[in-house]
Amino acid sequence: MPELPEVETVKRGLQPVMEGSTILAVDQNRPDLRFPFPEQFAKRLTGRHIVALERRAKYLIAHLDDGLGLISHLGMSGSYRIEHEDGSNMPGAFHHDRSKNAAHDHVVLHLDTKDGKRRIIYNDPRRFGFMLFSEPGKLNAHPLIKDLGTEPTGNRLDGSLLAKLFANKAAPLKAALLDQKLIAGLGNIYVCEALWRAELSPSRMAGSISGENSTATDMSRRLATSIRSVIGDAINAGGSSLKDYRQADGALGYFQHSFSVYDREGQPCPRKGCHGTVTRMVQSGRSTFYCPVCQQ
Repeated sequence: MPELPEVETVKRGLQPVMEGSTILAVDQNRPDLRFPFPEQFAKRLTGRHIVALERRAKYLIAHLDDGLGLISHLGMSGSYRIEHEDGSNMPGAFHHDRSKNAAHDHVVLHLDTKDGKRRIIYNDPRRFGFMLFSEPGKLNAHPLIKDLGTEPTGNRLDGSLLAKLFANKAAPLKAALLDQKLIAGLGNIYVCEALWRAELSPSRMAGSISGENSTATDMSRRLATSIRSVIGDAINAGGSSLKDYRQADGALGYFQHSFSVYDREGQPCPRKGCHGTVTRMVQSGRSTFYCPVCQQ
């Protein structure tokens, strides 16, 4: 699954084209993806003006001028690409091959932008992504959105907040970090990386990083800083390019080359002065990569 940095990268790639544009027409080439498309999907989008495009956790949300919200998720293999209306690629955009098989082009938005006619094409070979509507004024009550926790970007995520969120929790620290009701958008890859940067074991009790009366500790501060930095680095690098993920402009992300522990089982821990070996274990059915020497 694409993680938060990948979705943020896609958002930033689509924003210059989508925001401020008008949807002239919509091609819906199948009745469903992971879920059925909303009723009158193409009709309700046609003629609408795209006011803004935002990301919430791992969802992209297009806000339309009538208050409707278009919520999309990339699933396992979903990606967007931008083309001129005549079908030619955006100049200089495609640096790597990607899926452009028309059989997997499930939705095409024909846009009138400030720079002319453009097409936003959603391609998804595995069809595990989806597009749903949020009715006007009801986005925060939408089942996919209403229970999401704090975003892991920005200064709101600090040591004090983590100490309060995890106070008295006996669950492993990694499991608590993956709880979307606590922190929205964190996934397996970047949780492994953040825990390594913070020198914290993924197995320690989540509540152990909270101080007396749920106050911040050195551990909670280190972890908050590590989460923000690892997410920030990944966004700046364009997201990881694992499996089928692609940026909106077709370029692969490069952050995978900077992974310290993820998918590096058996390799030396890269922390200076640490002589440990990266180890893999399974937590809740998912691979966890960590250094048992420097992560305590």
